[in-house]
Amino acid sequence: MRKLAFIVMSLVTFTACNNAPKNSESKETTDQSKEATPSIGGSKDEHGCLVAAGQTWSEIKQGCIQVFNVGLRLNPTEKEEGKAVISAFVVLSEDKSKVELFLPDDSKKNIILDKVENDIYQKDNYKYDAKKSALYVDNTIKYTGDVE
Repeated sequence: MRKLAFIVMSLVTFTACNNAPKNSESKETTDQSKEATPSIGGSKDEHGCLVAAGQTWSEIKQGCIQVFNVGLRLNPTEKEEGKAVISAFVVLSEDKSKVELFLPDDSKKNIILDKVENDIYQKDNYKYDAKKSALYVDNTIKYTGDVE
């Protein structure tokens, strides 16, 4: 009987110690550990876009987008056997006066082409023909998309 009473008293004491009110020092420690833990979803770029979610900054849209959901996919005209196909994407502005290019080599960010005539957008050595869904680099078709 004494053993049972001792076990019960020990459990009550142990439980009471664990339910002690938390002081501000333990709250600060908890808050600091939350700050030190990286957020779920991965790192963000300089614009706040979630890189792990496939987001990238769009100048035309003035926000983070997933180009594979928003843009028109253009596949390379020259495909090497045994290598993955890496597409380019174009995003049109709301008023269709500009096109933003997202190229797979990633050497140039946010290439904006201006509309120069019906369905033709151009800047420097880049030209996009929206009617043919073709991207020209140095007057050679490098990427094409499905024309609807």
